[in-house]
Amino acid sequence: MDRSSFEKMFDLGGRTAIVTGGTRGIGLAIAETFALAGANVVVASRKPEACEKAAERLREIGATALGVPTHLGQVEALQALVRTTADTFGGIDIVVNNAANALAQPLGTMDPAAVDKSFGVNVQGPLFLVQAALPHLKASRHAAVLNMGSIAALDFSPGMAMYSAGKAALLSFTRSMAAEFVGDGIRVNAMAPGAVDTDMMRNNPQPVIDGMANLSLMKRLATPEEMVGTALLLCSDAGSFITGQTFLVDGGAVPR
Repeated sequence: MDRSSFEKMFDLGGRTAIVTGGTRGIGLAIAETFALAGANVVVASRKPEACEKAAERLREIGATALGVPTHLGQVEALQALVRTTADTFGGIDIVVNNAANALAQPLGTMDPAAVDKSFGVNVQGPLFLVQAALPHLKASRHAAVLNMGSIAALDFSPGMAMYSAGKAALLSFTRSMAAEFVGDGIRVNAMAPGAVDTDMMRNNPQPVIDGMANLSLMKRLATPEEMVGTALLLCSDAGSFITGQTFLVDGGAVPR
Protein backbone atom coordinates (compact mmCIF):
# COMPACT_ATOMS: atom_id res chain seq x y z
CA MET A 1 0.00 0.00 0.00
CA ASP A 2 1.28 3.46 -0.96
CA ARG A 3 -0.39 6.89 -0.92
CA SER A 4 -1.64 6.62 -4.49
CA SER A 5 -3.20 3.20 -3.88
CA PHE A 6 -4.76 4.43 -0.65
CA GLU A 7 -6.33 7.47 -2.26
CA LYS A 8 -7.75 5.40 -5.11
CA MET A 9 -9.58 3.15 -2.67
CA PHE A 10 -12.05 5.89 -1.77
CA ASP A 11 -11.95 7.80 -5.06
CA LEU A 12 -15.26 7.96 -6.94
CA GLY A 13 -13.91 10.07 -9.79
CA GLY A 14 -15.66 9.39 -13.09
CA ARG A 15 -18.50 7.45 -11.45
CA THR A 16 -22.17 8.42 -11.34
CA ALA A 17 -24.32 7.93 -8.26
CA ILE A 18 -28.07 8.18 -7.75
CA VAL A 19 -29.05 9.05 -4.17
CA THR A 20 -32.77 8.88 -3.42
CA GLY A 21 -34.00 10.98 -0.55
CA GLY A 22 -30.86 12.96 -1.28
CA THR A 23 -32.13 16.44 -0.47
CA ARG A 24 -31.77 16.36 3.32
CA GLY A 25 -30.56 14.36 6.31
CA ILE A 26 -28.59 11.18 5.71
CA GLY A 27 -29.20 11.28 1.96
CA LEU A 28 -27.80 14.77 1.53
CA ALA A 29 -24.79 13.95 3.71
CA ILE A 30 -24.07 10.90 1.53
CA ALA A 31 -24.56 12.94 -1.65
CA GLU A 32 -22.10 15.57 -0.40
CA THR A 33 -19.54 12.92 0.52
CA PHE A 34 -19.79 11.20 -2.84
CA ALA A 35 -19.48 14.58 -4.56
CA LEU A 36 -16.33 15.38 -2.59
CA ALA A 37 -14.99 11.93 -3.55
CA GLY A 38 -15.35 12.91 -7.21
CA ALA A 39 -18.65 11.36 -8.31
CA ASN A 40 -21.31 12.86 -10.51
CA VAL A 41 -24.33 12.90 -8.19
CA VAL A 42 -28.03 12.76 -8.99
CA VAL A 43 -30.33 13.50 -6.06
CA ALA A 44 -33.96 12.48 -6.21
CA SER A 45 -36.98 13.32 -4.07
CA ARG A 46 -40.56 14.37 -4.67
CA LYS A 47 -40.13 18.16 -4.32
CA PRO A 48 -38.59 19.97 -7.32
CA GLU A 49 -37.40 22.93 -5.25
CA ALA A 50 -35.66 20.64 -2.75
CA CYS A 51 -33.96 18.74 -5.57
CA GLU A 52 -32.62 21.91 -7.15
CA LYS A 53 -31.48 23.31 -3.80
CA ALA A 54 -29.56 20.11 -3.04
CA ALA A 55 -28.02 19.99 -6.52
CA GLU A 56 -26.94 23.60 -6.18
CA ARG A 57 -25.31 22.78 -2.84
CA LEU A 58 -23.36 19.96 -4.51
CA ARG A 59 -22.26 22.25 -7.32
CA GLU A 60 -21.02 24.75 -4.73
CA ILE A 61 -18.60 22.13 -3.38
CA GLY A 62 -17.33 21.38 -6.86
CA ALA A 63 -19.48 18.50 -8.05
CA THR A 64 -21.30 17.87 -11.27
CA ALA A 65 -24.80 17.38 -9.91
CA LEU A 66 -28.39 17.06 -11.01
CA GLY A 67 -31.67 17.13 -9.11
CA VAL A 68 -34.47 14.99 -10.53
CA PRO A 69 -37.92 15.28 -8.92
CA THR A 70 -39.17 11.71 -8.60
CA HIS A 71 -42.11 9.97 -6.98
CA LEU A 72 -40.18 7.04 -5.57
CA GLY A 73 -43.24 4.87 -5.23
CA GLN A 74 -44.03 4.94 -8.96
CA VAL A 75 -42.22 2.54 -11.28
CA GLU A 76 -42.54 4.83 -14.30
CA ALA A 77 -40.96 7.69 -12.35
CA LEU A 78 -38.04 5.46 -11.31
CA GLN A 79 -37.48 4.45 -14.92
CA ALA A 80 -37.50 8.11 -15.92
CA LEU A 81 -34.93 8.87 -13.20
CA VAL A 82 -32.63 6.21 -14.61
CA ARG A 83 -33.08 7.44 -18.19
CA THR A 84 -32.35 11.04 -17.20
CA THR A 85 -29.24 10.01 -15.26
CA ALA A 86 -27.88 7.80 -18.03
CA ASP A 87 -28.66 10.34 -20.75
CA THR A 88 -26.87 13.06 -18.78
CA PHE A 89 -23.82 11.18 -17.54
CA GLY A 90 -23.56 8.17 -19.85
CA GLY A 91 -24.15 5.49 -17.24
CA ILE A 92 -24.81 4.62 -13.60
CA ASP A 93 -22.28 3.11 -11.19
CA ILE A 94 -23.86 3.56 -7.76
CA VAL A 95 -27.44 3.46 -6.49
CA VAL A 96 -28.20 4.55 -2.93
CA ASN A 97 -31.76 3.68 -1.89
CA ASN A 98 -32.11 6.11 0.98
CA ALA A 99 -35.64 7.51 0.52
CA ALA A 100 -38.16 6.29 3.09
CA ASN A 101 -41.77 6.69 4.09
CA ALA A 102 -42.16 6.94 7.86
CA LEU A 103 -45.85 6.07 8.12
CA ALA A 104 -46.67 4.39 11.43
CA GLN A 105 -49.98 2.90 12.56
CA PRO A 106 -50.93 0.35 15.23
CA LEU A 107 -51.35 -3.17 13.91
CA GLY A 108 -54.94 -3.33 15.09
CA THR A 109 -56.03 -0.35 13.01
CA MET A 110 -53.55 -0.51 10.15
CA ASP A 111 -55.04 0.81 6.92
CA PRO A 112 -54.47 -1.10 3.63
CA ALA A 113 -53.87 2.12 1.70
CA ALA A 114 -51.23 3.18 4.22
CA VAL A 115 -49.48 -0.19 3.93
CA ASP A 116 -49.47 0.13 0.14
CA LYS A 117 -48.03 3.64 0.37
CA SER A 118 -45.37 2.63 2.89
CA PHE A 119 -44.24 -0.49 1.06
CA GLY A 120 -44.41 1.36 -2.27
CA VAL A 121 -41.58 3.67 -1.20
CA ASN A 122 -39.71 1.52 1.33
CA VAL A 123 -39.69 -1.80 -0.54
CA GLN A 124 -40.90 -1.55 -4.12
CA GLY A 125 -39.08 1.73 -4.77
CA PRO A 126 -35.60 0.32 -4.09
CA LEU A 127 -36.41 -2.94 -5.88
CA PHE A 128 -37.64 -1.34 -9.07
CA LEU A 129 -34.99 1.39 -9.10
CA VAL A 130 -32.27 -1.27 -9.03
CA GLN A 131 -34.16 -3.20 -11.69
CA ALA A 132 -34.33 -0.13 -13.94
CA ALA A 133 -30.64 0.68 -13.37
CA LEU A 134 -29.50 -2.92 -13.84
CA PRO A 135 -28.27 -2.66 -17.47
CA HIS A 136 -26.09 0.31 -16.50
CA LEU A 137 -24.82 -1.34 -13.33
CA LYS A 138 -23.89 -4.44 -15.31
CA ALA A 139 -21.87 -2.24 -17.68
CA SER A 140 -19.98 -0.57 -14.81
CA ARG A 141 -16.61 -1.80 -13.56
CA HIS A 142 -17.39 -0.43 -10.09
CA ALA A 143 -21.09 -1.17 -9.58
CA ALA A 144 -22.45 -0.85 -6.05
CA VAL A 145 -25.92 -0.68 -4.53
CA LEU A 146 -26.50 0.59 -1.01
CA ASN A 147 -29.91 0.02 0.60
CA MET A 148 -30.72 2.04 3.69
CA GLY A 149 -32.37 -0.17 6.27
CA SER A 150 -32.92 0.51 9.96
CA ILE A 151 -32.28 -1.20 13.26
CA ALA A 152 -36.09 -1.13 13.59
CA ALA A 153 -36.04 -4.09 11.18
CA LEU A 154 -34.15 -6.16 13.78
CA ASP A 155 -36.14 -5.55 16.95
CA PHE A 156 -39.66 -5.36 18.38
CA SER A 157 -41.51 -2.43 16.83
CA PRO A 158 -44.81 -1.67 18.54
CA GLY A 159 -46.56 1.11 16.65
CA MET A 160 -43.92 1.07 13.91
CA ALA A 161 -44.50 -2.40 12.48
CA MET A 162 -45.37 -1.11 8.99
CA TYR A 163 -42.10 0.80 8.65
CA SER A 164 -40.03 -1.90 10.34
CA ALA A 165 -41.45 -4.70 8.20
CA GLY A 166 -40.66 -2.75 5.06
CA LYS A 167 -37.09 -2.23 6.20
CA ALA A 168 -36.80 -5.93 7.07
CA ALA A 169 -37.98 -6.79 3.56
CA LEU A 170 -35.37 -4.42 2.13
CA LEU A 171 -32.61 -6.17 4.09
CA SER A 172 -33.83 -9.49 2.70
CA PHE A 173 -33.82 -8.09 -0.83
CA THR A 174 -30.26 -6.87 -0.20
CA ARG A 175 -29.03 -10.40 0.45
CA SER A 176 -30.89 -11.80 -2.55
CA MET A 177 -29.68 -9.03 -4.86
CA ALA A 178 -26.10 -9.64 -3.74
CA ALA A 179 -26.37 -13.34 -4.57
CA GLU A 180 -28.20 -12.84 -7.84
CA PHE A 181 -26.04 -10.02 -9.23
CA VAL A 182 -22.59 -11.09 -8.04
CA GLY A 183 -21.88 -12.71 -11.41
CA ASP A 184 -22.46 -9.32 -13.04
CA GLY A 185 -19.88 -7.66 -10.82
CA ILE A 186 -22.48 -5.76 -8.78
CA ARG A 187 -22.00 -5.51 -5.03
CA VAL A 188 -25.12 -4.95 -2.90
CA ASN A 189 -25.03 -4.03 0.78
CA ALA A 190 -27.17 -2.31 3.36
CA MET A 191 -26.78 -0.01 6.32
CA ALA A 192 -29.01 -0.14 9.39
CA PRO A 193 -28.75 3.21 11.18
CA GLY A 194 -29.89 3.71 14.72
CA ALA A 195 -31.35 6.99 15.96
CA VAL A 196 -30.10 9.82 13.74
CA ASP A 197 -30.82 13.52 14.15
CA THR A 198 -32.89 14.07 10.99
CA ASP A 199 -36.22 15.70 10.16
CA MET A 200 -37.84 12.26 10.34
CA MET A 201 -36.57 11.86 13.90
CA ARG A 202 -37.53 15.41 14.91
CA ASN A 203 -41.13 14.83 13.84
CA ASN A 204 -41.53 12.68 16.97
CA PRO A 205 -42.45 14.05 20.42
CA GLN A 206 -39.39 14.93 22.51
CA PRO A 207 -39.89 12.06 25.00
CA VAL A 208 -39.84 9.62 22.07
CA ILE A 209 -36.66 11.20 20.70
CA ASP A 210 -35.00 11.01 24.11
CA GLY A 211 -36.05 7.39 24.52
CA MET A 212 -34.65 6.40 21.13
CA ALA A 213 -31.39 8.23 21.84
CA ASN A 214 -31.02 6.38 25.13
CA LEU A 215 -31.45 2.96 23.52
CA SER A 216 -27.82 2.87 22.42
CA LEU A 217 -24.67 2.39 24.45
CA MET A 218 -23.58 5.88 23.39
CA LYS A 219 -26.80 7.47 24.74
CA ARG A 220 -27.23 10.05 22.00
CA LEU A 221 -28.49 10.67 18.49
CA ALA A 222 -26.05 10.31 15.63
CA THR A 223 -25.50 13.12 13.16
CA PRO A 224 -26.15 12.43 9.47
CA GLU A 225 -22.43 12.94 8.87
CA GLU A 226 -21.67 9.93 11.07
CA MET A 227 -23.35 7.73 8.46
CA VAL A 228 -21.16 8.70 5.51
CA GLY A 229 -17.98 6.78 6.36
CA THR A 230 -19.79 3.46 6.11
CA ALA A 231 -21.61 4.54 2.96
CA LEU A 232 -18.36 5.53 1.25
CA LEU A 233 -16.70 2.26 2.27
CA LEU A 234 -19.55 0.18 0.83
CA CYS A 235 -19.78 2.11 -2.45
CA SER A 236 -16.08 2.58 -3.20
CA ASP A 237 -13.27 0.19 -4.08
CA ALA A 238 -12.35 0.16 -0.39
CA GLY A 239 -15.27 -2.24 0.04
CA SER A 240 -14.53 -4.34 -3.03
CA PHE A 241 -14.75 -7.65 -1.10
CA ILE A 242 -17.96 -6.79 0.77
CA THR A 243 -21.37 -7.84 -0.54
CA GLY A 244 -24.65 -9.10 0.89
CA GLN A 245 -23.98 -7.50 4.27
CA THR A 246 -25.94 -5.22 6.59
CA PHE A 247 -23.75 -2.83 8.58
CA LEU A 248 -25.17 -1.65 11.90
CA VAL A 249 -24.38 2.03 12.44
CA ASP A 250 -26.29 2.41 15.66
CA GLY A 251 -24.07 3.50 18.53
CA GLY A 252 -24.34 0.03 20.04
CA ALA A 253 -28.15 -0.14 20.19
CA VAL A 254 -28.60 -3.66 18.79
CA PRO A 255 -25.72 -5.26 20.77
CA ARG A 256 -27.12 -3.64 23.94
